[in-house]
Amino acid sequence: MNEILLKLDARTAEGKQVIKLRESGFVPSVVYGGQGKPLSMQSPLSETAKVVHAAGKHTPLNLIIDGEKKLAIIKNIDINPVGQKLRHIAFHTINQNDIITTEVPIVLIGHSESPAERAGLVILQAIEKVEIKAKPADLPESLELSIANLEVADDRLTIGDIKLPKGVEFADVDQDMELVIANVYEPSALQAANEAAGGEAEAEDAAVVEAENAEGAPATDAAAGTETAQPAVDSKK
Repeated sequence: MNEILLKLDARTAEGKQVIKLRESGFVPSVVYGGQGKPLSMQSPLSETAKVVHAAGKHTPLNLIIDGEKKLAIIKNIDINPVGQKLRHIAFHTINQNDIITTEVPIVLIGHSESPAERAGLVILQAIEKVEIKAKPADLPESLELSIANLEVADDRLTIGDIKLPKGVEFADVDQDMELVIANVYEPSALQAANEAAGGEAEAEDAAVVEAENAEGAPATDAAAGTETAQPAVDSKK
């Protein structure tokens, strides 16, 4: 894995001045860790965005501060929902011998080799991340799990099927190894299950409206109530 570097400069902008800092193409940040106080820093938006994309919140990187390298991980990323631009980053310095606990993505591989998919079955991933712990140098970018041996409906892959790299452990000592990561489904059974779930939801909504009408609420008010009670769509991943 290539070394990830980001040069940080001292930041004096605080409060409302940070808005102008962002408008000028810089991202404010804070570096925690060590014996001293947190450091207020800044870096160019374009370079910082590349580093965030490469490292995420699970890959160690090297910060260059006053010409000195400091190993760190990203602890928090604040992104403006309008325009998806970086607003702020919090770094935490670490040592090579520290045991880091973090989440890494689980990546399914072997799609072209899967008998299940070639037979027209559907493989759905239920868990996309898992928490692990390791020294910085041993932390993997992701954990790969092959679906090449999945053949028939109801075949599955679990946490226990993951082969951890040397030096890596699950963060939870009581990790449930039977936790299902991916399942194989018949398309018709999957569609029927989805339709059944939708039908149950519609029946429940109808029961609520009927109960409201039974209490004397006008039908138009009940309908308006059911419309306004719908949950907002969460656009976050």
